[in-house]
Amino acid sequence: MSRSIDLAARKAQLAEAVWQVILDRGISAVSVRTVAEQAGLVVGSLRHVFPTRAELLSFSAELMVQRATERVLATPWSDDPQRYARDVISRLLPLDPDSRAELEVNLALVAECPAQPSLRDIRDHAHAQLLEVCVRLVELLTGRARDPELVITARRLHAIVDGLALHLLHGDGDEQSVRAIVSEEIGRIAETA
Repeated sequence: MSRSIDLAARKAQLAEAVWQVILDRGISAVSVRTVAEQAGLVVGSLRHVFPTRAELLSFSAELMVQRATERVLATPWSDDPQRYARDVISRLLPLDPDSRAELEVNLALVAECPAQPSLRDIRDHAHAQLLEVCVRLVELLTGRARDPELVITARRLHAIVDGLALHLLHGDGDEQSVRAIVSEEIGRIAETA
């Protein structure tokens, strides 16, 4: 049992090393050697866990999606649907240094999809999960069941979240203005109930 826990911890350590290499030097600098160096390991130890760069990148992307999902699921429930929706969306946006770094790494991994096809499925799954979050928030805000019109509203919310995330990453907007835009959109959706 401790061996599997140790392996899980080692994999997470290596994924975090991948993220740091991406943040420090870019996705092109990610190699078995640079990640091993970042993690303070010898190359052979890393290859024992991840024999290829592709496996290392795939696991790193999967772990990032898992942690983002856990962060959203940890949003405390509120009896006020608009407040709950705002809180969930806040956990999706790069409003603090950790979530900003996560988005930067995520974008680098997405950009690597043409060279690393195994990342496409992870990217597509994460995109589908985010759309599902938006659909459920719109269902909550409107009290309606899923229908084509509701899905269109959810896609608009998804696009707003993605766009705001990119604007924040580029320094175009501040937390207060982003929260105001999110609140306005959530209020607009709730009014359609």
